[in-house]
Amino acid sequence: AAKKENGLLVMFSCNTCPYVVKYQQRTKDIAVYAQKMNVGVVVLNSNEAQRADDDSYESMKKYAKTQNYKWFYAVDENNMIADAFGANRTPECFLFDKNLKLVYHGAIDDNANDAAKVGRMHLQIAIDEMKSGKEISTKTSKSIGCTIKRKA
Repeated sequence: AAKKENGLLVMFSCNTCPYVVKYQQRTKDIAVYAQKMNVGVVVLNSNEAQRADDDSYESMKKYAKTQNYKWFYAVDENNMIADAFGANRTPECFLFDKNLKLVYHGAIDDNANDAAKVGRMHLQIAIDEMKSGKEISTKTSKSIGCTIKRKA
């Protein structure tokens, strides 16, 4: 099971979106951090319209290996999970507590373009607050990224 003692982080992502590329290191950092905090991590690729090329399962396996993913990276077939979650962007994060209640939805941080200019690490703060039993101070933020490529 992906869920761990303190909850589950579900992130919608892909292999090629320029924003995903800008967030590559931050994605890895927050996934490692979540795991250290005993929060499970699942990264989902919902780009059904690109399954024949850059977001194919084979490409995903190569991407996960080059990015040194140590968590689940799975195909969201026919966007079923993205549709159920209301996810529209890559990257877009959903943090669930130990009871699988959604406690945070949005971006990893407040600067999609420049990691050096991040002012607030939304997701890390939400993980810390959740783990310590505090109310989540920022429950939602705007995800900046490419749209999920759904089949027409």
